[in-house]
Amino acid sequence: MKSDFLLAITQLSAEKNLSKEVVLTAVESALVSAYRKEHFHLNQNLTVKISPTTGKVEVWAEKMVVEKVEDDRKDVLLAQATKVNPEAKLGDLLMIESTPENAGRIAAQTAKQVILQRLHEAEHSAIFEEYAGKSNDIITGVIQRIEAKQVYINLGRTEAILPPNEQTSGERYRIGQRLRVYVVEVARTPKGPKVMVSRSHPHLLRRLFELEIPEVFNGIVEIKSISREAGFRSKVAVAARQEGIDPVGCCVGLRGIRIQNIVNELNGEKIDVVAWNKDVPAFIANSLSPAQVLNVELNNDVATVVVPDKHLSLAIGKDGQNARLAAKLTGWRIDIKSASAVEAERAAKAPPKVEVKLKEATAPVQTEIPAQAEPAAIAEPMPLKEPVAQTVPVVQEKPLTPAEQDLLDEMIADSKEEAAKIEEKEEGQAETVLSSTFIPRRIIQPRDEGKTTIRFAEDIFTNRPGRTEDKSRKKKKKHTSKGKASGGGDDEG
Repeated sequence: MKSDFLLAITQLSAEKNLSKEVVLTAVESALVSAYRKEHFHLNQNLTVKISPTTGKVEVWAEKMVVEKVEDDRKDVLLAQATKVNPEAKLGDLLMIESTPENAGRIAAQTAKQVILQRLHEAEHSAIFEEYAGKSNDIITGVIQRIEAKQVYINLGRTEAILPPNEQTSGERYRIGQRLRVYVVEVARTPKGPKVMVSRSHPHLLRRLFELEIPEVFNGIVEIKSISREAGFRSKVAVAARQEGIDPVGCCVGLRGIRIQNIVNELNGEKIDVVAWNKDVPAFIANSLSPAQVLNVELNNDVATVVVPDKHLSLAIGKDGQNARLAAKLTGWRIDIKSASAVEAERAAKAPPKVEVKLKEATAPVQTEIPAQAEPAAIAEPMPLKEPVAQTVPVVQEKPLTPAEQDLLDEMIADSKEEAAKIEEKEEGQAETVLSSTFIPRRIIQPRDEGKTTIRFAEDIFTNRPGRTEDKSRKKKKKHTSKGKASGGGDDEG
């Protein structure tokens, strides 16, 4: 019977995943309730001890030492008390072994109920202690059911609850899916421990970095701050505790393999890893990456950031997301301005005196009249004592030689032919073409006296009307010669 009792205790401890000592304590508490109900007073102090090796059950009851026993359930004689404690005196309270022979049916049923209750309490206490130690850490579970937008995750010994406000927007959950979640809170309830988990907490990203990046886990690279908008984008500021280590490179990994594992775990959430810096303006400039920053000015708790015009939208981000995450990461309010806007503000605030000086400096230099000169002396011309005679050289025309006249005629004829051809090709542009065509306007001839005489083509034609017949004859000869040449070529062909 005793071996069967110990076997039952061992089986209970295995089923409930509890230690043997915890099960024995629960059974002892149950037997106290059972024995008190039939063999002792309700308010009497009782203790039940079970031997873990033999399974022997001993019941110890608190009794008073008296000369004459009136109620054996609460009184004991002095002779019996001295066997337990030789220094016992009348009126003392001693724990005396008072194990009943048998327990009744009601006592056995009570013991069973109490044992089950004690076991449940012990199990809940063990689960609470286990998951309370995992608070602020990552655990893995399987989605068991989804009710009223709440996701219940089976952790093995208990269930965790993923409420809607801790879920990541854009994620789709299905029954049987394995999830890594962050333990937010573990609380005691009458139904057992309640484990609240999250998929949107910023510390989930911190724990994933510790799992995937050994330098972060070992403390070589420290995560200074994290700002996250779950499901969309996150920023992580890292710093190295040892010289010669690139913290950003350690987190990203070779070809981005380390950071890609974290991105896959978060279902494609974008992660920006930036270098932390003691210099606040430099840290703010890094936090706005990938945008380029020209200048950072700090004023109380506001940081004014100047970026190039083409990087303004990149620095602000979609719906202001990049600037918002940078502000959370640095703890500063950030005001982003473009370079052109800053220049316009400076120009508007500039004093008007500077503009006047610039105009005077760039004004053209004008010739000043000497102060000694009087207006009357400038206005009145100096009288001439004697009139000066001006002689104009008289140029005598010299007639052209026949060779010069022929050359002039050919040049005029060629220019007219070219103008006619251009007029046929482009109608309405004859005047422009003729104006750009070269027509000899004058001929310079040497005179006998060593002087130069200028003669114009118009003067030659007007003064020599008799040459028109010769011109027409030469034109006809020229056309006939051209026709013969072309005709001869056709006959030969």
